[in-house]
Amino acid sequence: MSKLTAVLTSQVGRKLLTGLTGLGLTFFVIGHLLGNLQLLIGADKFNKYAHNLESLGPILWVIEIALVAVFAIHAVIGVSIYKKKKKARPVEYNVYNSAGKPSYQTSSSKSMIVTGTILLVFLIMHVATLKFGIGLPHYTTVVDGVEMKDLYRNVYEIFQNPLIVALYVSVMILLGLHLRHGVWSSVQSLGALNTKYRPTVYTLGVVLAVALAIGFLVLPVWLYIYGITKGAM
Repeated sequence: MSKLTAVLTSQVGRKLLTGLTGLGLTFFVIGHLLGNLQLLIGADKFNKYAHNLESLGPILWVIEIALVAVFAIHAVIGVSIYKKKKKARPVEYNVYNSAGKPSYQTSSSKSMIVTGTILLVFLIMHVATLKFGIGLPHYTTVVDGVEMKDLYRNVYEIFQNPLIVALYVSVMILLGLHLRHGVWSSVQSLGALNTKYRPTVYTLGVVLAVALAIGFLVLPVWLYIYGITKGAM
């Protein structure tokens, strides 16, 4: 085993990878939300945004492969940490009392493996549907004289189903719960905090998690309401 492998598989190395991948995914979620919020501006704006991304070609492929690698590393380490904790404590306590500060143990921290698993399954379905168009009709549109995929219409039609809207909103709430502990835990794993700044970073992490969850769940609700009002005209 090489020294690098030994370091990365050690407890310190695993914490470092968890922190780095966690923060990396958080920045990805922020960027993804900023792009998706263009749905609120209009079809042409969103379709042009999606078309510009696809136009990156090989650059986009490299970014996507890197993202898959980061997601995989984060998921594998998360499952590994969960199994290690289960092995160390095979029988759960009948009554759980939070250790409070500075551990910040919450329902979010205890449910990370559950919320993480659900989010991973959702992500696979989300990519299969909207990235590869599985099960969706292929619509095209013309924006500024350029023919491109009408992804806005696909998203709009998907969110005219109230069950899908409810499912999406539920998963986004779970995303908020996951990030509530995940953001704090990622920074903490990097050893970048001292006792003085922990409460502030924790609070900022909670605010960010809530903002991201609300930002994502607003989109399907808005499109659904827009569809209802449009149909009533």
